[in-house]
Amino acid sequence: MRAKSVAAIGFAALTVLAVAGCGAGRTGEGGGGAGLVIGTTDKIFTLDPAAAYENGSLAVETQVYSFLLNFAPGKTTPEPDAAEKCEFSTPTVYTCKLKPNLKFANGNPLTANSVKFSFDRMVGINDPNGPAVLLTNLAKTDVVDELTVNFTLKVANDQTFPSVLPTQAGPIVDEKVFPADRVLGDDEVWKAQPFSGPYTITSYDKNKLVEYEANPDYNGLFGAPKTKTVSAKYYESPENLKLDVQNGAIDVAYRSLSPTDIASLRNDPKVTVHDGPGGELRYMVFNLNTMPGDTPAQKLAVRKAVASSIDRDALSQNVYEGTFTPAYSSVPQGVEGATEPFKDIYGAKPNRDAAAKFLSDAGVTTPVQINLQYNPDHYGDTSSEEYAAIKTQLEATGLFRVNLQSTEWVSYQKERVQDAYPVFQLGWFPDFPDADNYLTPFFAPNNFLQNHFDVPAITAQLTAEATESDPAKRKAILAQVQRDMAADHISIIPLLSGKNIAVAGTGVQGVASTLDPSFKFRYGVLSK
Repeated sequence: MRAKSVAAIGFAALTVLAVAGCGAGRTGEGGGGAGLVIGTTDKIFTLDPAAAYENGSLAVETQVYSFLLNFAPGKTTPEPDAAEKCEFSTPTVYTCKLKPNLKFANGNPLTANSVKFSFDRMVGINDPNGPAVLLTNLAKTDVVDELTVNFTLKVANDQTFPSVLPTQAGPIVDEKVFPADRVLGDDEVWKAQPFSGPYTITSYDKNKLVEYEANPDYNGLFGAPKTKTVSAKYYESPENLKLDVQNGAIDVAYRSLSPTDIASLRNDPKVTVHDGPGGELRYMVFNLNTMPGDTPAQKLAVRKAVASSIDRDALSQNVYEGTFTPAYSSVPQGVEGATEPFKDIYGAKPNRDAAAKFLSDAGVTTPVQINLQYNPDHYGDTSSEEYAAIKTQLEATGLFRVNLQSTEWVSYQKERVQDAYPVFQLGWFPDFPDADNYLTPFFAPNNFLQNHFDVPAITAQLTAEATESDPAKRKAILAQVQRDMAADHISIIPLLSGKNIAVAGTGVQGVASTLDPSFKFRYGVLSK
């Protein structure tokens, strides 16, 4: 999962693999006016797309690489970027025709051969930290002619494949620069200028300062950048990020200020806090083998009782200052096809009597001992407060006794897939803004949660929704999957959905337009 917990997504009918301050002055002026400085705490893992599957690297890829299809600001349907058009030529062949005369910033031509090389390389390297898992349904990539490429899919009518092309699995790289069988180092990448996106990199001090300049040869979806030069400044702490955007040392702060800092900045007249739909999900996972309960029926009753005892509104307001909103499905509101079955079935407020009845009817002795694990560093310091609040909520019912423990991220990632945690925290940033990306990774066989959930009826529904071309019928199937998971299975409990938030000086324009569920923060739409 991209900077979320682990990277994993696959087609429902297939196997889903498990696999997320330095000084800076103004950068000068150009055709777009004074340069912009953008601050972030996200870290770049690599400039090589084959191994990049987290938000820090995505921010760079969004600026410097072109994609066959991309998401226009505020849109959730992919549109042509480097491609002139893309369409299914047969149920298992997706054909893309490139725009003519495309080239990389170093002068090398960008052709169908570049596209085939990029996808073959991504699949061939299959880096454990990379996004190749998104291409599970890709059987092969073929060049038809200089401008045309065919993607042959393993399963027909895959409605999600067009949305995979704008993801981190889809950057087009220069076959004359990148080796086919290994990941290229950052200095080798940027100095070779294999870029075809809106910007090129002119200076690179990894996770300290990256400087960009508009690419005059870019001929894609976003058009010419509104600001010619942009600098990205990297911070170790959100506290310094907040101070610099307040005092005007940077123009925009994007990821990740604390909820308290954001609440404070809303009252500062020198800056504007911009909120957008983000699609980030926070949720609780049950290991179906090791969670409390002697039988499957008892385990399900425990999960239903927990679902009836959580106060999401309190978490949203008291812990996250409204920067997260209550989530009643694994598919957040704002994503096409989202419903709210947990609200419909278990209520918007805690219901102790309902929780007690679930447990009593299944013969579960109370209080139920729950060993609940969370991570204190990967999702921010507020995780400690969030899970302390959840412990208090559950124990206030008198039905549960919670043993709350935390583990640092590196160990957490290893231990959670080794059945060490009966109940545990995870978060999710979507790969693409489609409901399937909140369902298949969680509920298909061998899903990335590794929590032993495998229900053939759900797998069949996932296959059906992913291959249904009629929008109304697909929406109905998506709703049924969400309801069946909430009513009959509950392998996870959705808790909160995060907004996409950036803070900018009052003179900065265009910020709100790029805060959308694609999580692509496009520097080229910003100006001042």
